[in-house]
Amino acid sequence: MPEKPIKGRMTARADGEVTVFLIGMRINKFRAPRDWWPVARAMPRMLKELSREEGSGLIGARTLIGGPRLIYVVQYWDSKERLLAYASAADGAHRPAWAAFNRRLREAHGGVGFWHETYAVPAGSYENVYVDMPEFGLGKATGVVPVGRRGESAAERLAARG
Repeated sequence: MPEKPIKGRMTARADGEVTVFLIGMRINKFRAPRDWWPVARAMPRMLKELSREEGSGLIGARTLIGGPRLIYVVQYWDSKERLLAYASAADGAHRPAWAAFNRRLREAHGGVGFWHETYAVPAGSYENVYVDMPEFGLGKATGVVPVGRRGESAAERLAARG
């Protein structure tokens, strides 16, 4: 069921630092699902694990499709420290998935590509607006408030957070 738009101009309720983690894969060889299918299946397991674990640091995520070859996830974390802790935790799903991925990558001969980008965004260095939209992006992760509470313009919202 589609989410209902929220009428008017809203902004995310977020305060403080936000870490944005983008991670994805590119299917380079469609006819080699043995190379890319295990990669595609690993992320949902990790996201499920993170959403079950209170205090994991993950505050929201959205999977996106960028054409027929590109699948990526936008993740919002409450800190870069918690993101890095999850990535290196010996008892989580990430470490074994990463080790298996690296083994497959060596054997795949370019069948699948992988990328990630991490942005640690300090308070006062981000702003957002959602007009007649359901909760989305950082606003979905943290909830939304009317724009007027944070400032009517992008410049005002950035200044109010700093």
